Amino acid sequence: MSSPLPIVVGGTIAIDNVKTPFADETNLLGGSAAYAALAASFSGVPVHLIGIVGKDFPAPHLAMLEGRGISLDGVERSTGDSFTWSGEYFNNMNERTTHRVGLNVLESWQVKVPASAASAAFVVLANMSPDNQLQMLAQCQATERFVIADTMDLWIEIANERLHDVLKQLDLFVINDSEAREFTRTTNLLQAGRQLLAKGPRHVVIKLGEFGAMLFSANGGELQFFRSHAYPIEELADPTGAGDSFLGALAGYLAAKGSADPDFNSLRQAVVHGSVVASFTCESFSTRRLEELDATGLQTRLNHFRAITVW
Repeated sequence: MSSPLPIVVGGTIAIDNVKTPFADETNLLGGSAAYAALAASFSGVPVHLIGIVGKDFPAPHLAMLEGRGISLDGVERSTGDSFTWSGEYFNNMNERTTHRVGLNVLESWQVKVPASAASAAFVVLANMSPDNQLQMLAQCQATERFVIADTMDLWIEIANERLHDVLKQLDLFVINDSEAREFTRTTNLLQAGRQLLAKGPRHVVIKLGEFGAMLFSANGGELQFFRSHAYPIEELADPTGAGDSFLGALAGYLAAKGSADPDFNSLRQAVVHGSVVASFTCESFSTRRLEELDATGLQTRLNHFRAITVW
């Protein structure tokens, strides 16, 4: 059996303030890379976190990540203020309004990948500017590697050309359904998946939120396709970070398999694993539910998901 491969995860590390119809929480751990790194850690692979925090960043958040075995060698400490996001969810929890974004330390951030992380075989470019994604990718030097990236509507709108530069260097591109439609200018997600593959990545995952995910792979010109449901949860507390958790858990599953060139079946299983880990994220604010999750709890839910989706 192959040995697990290390992962390097780069992106934002934030202080979140989240309001829902049921609660209002402040000073939470947030950011694309924080969620992704924590979710990846459940696979037992070495995880290196790349990002920047300010002088006001709560020390317990970093201690929790480090306690999960995540290397913080690549987390830069700045004398400025941390990146912050404040938002509100409404009754159906699908609609969200951003009240305030404080870029702060992110405004002039230049990604720096330490030598300890530069040779990681799995490179996860979590949601951040395409310029930062390209900076990170240029410093990751593994001879054999698997590169995964996420994005958002903002970069599609204001950094489209640079985002296309990122896509040309990807093995797997992850994007949500509304962004996929915007990026490809089609309402049909099957067509969107094909168009995204044509932009460069070997594989594409379109996230469908509470409805699961779609996997597309180019195999010598023949499309391979897989559709997964999402794990059903009874109480949705806070969906913030679910997509980032999906990304990290997917990467962690693949890295644990020990191959930087996963086959389609491994990718299918990784999508399911990512969906199940993301379901835990939604059950509490921030990373709280993930922090209390153990291997037994995760496996129990994976087993249940398998039982309710086999036919």
